[in-house]
Amino acid sequence: MPNHNGHSVRKALAHNLRVLRATRRLSQNLLAEVAGVTQALVSAIELGKANPTLASLERIAQVFKVDMSELFLDRELWT
Repeated sequence: MPNHNGHSVRKALAHNLRVLRATRRLSQNLLAEVAGVTQALVSAIELGKANPTLASLERIAQVFKVDMSELFLDRELWT
């Protein structure tokens, strides 16, 4: 059974954000600028070290035109 503690949530968020950003060929700087967050926050999320606010995550999800829940899906469960 998967571990649903904060660490695994941050890990899933970090992975999903990197994948979304890479598939859309956005730099961390450009994503941050469009989402209205700092590049440092984007970097920290991707490293699994940040606890971003819901407002920040909502703005990031809007950039990718996905529901915020998509950022948290543990895609390893589907493979």
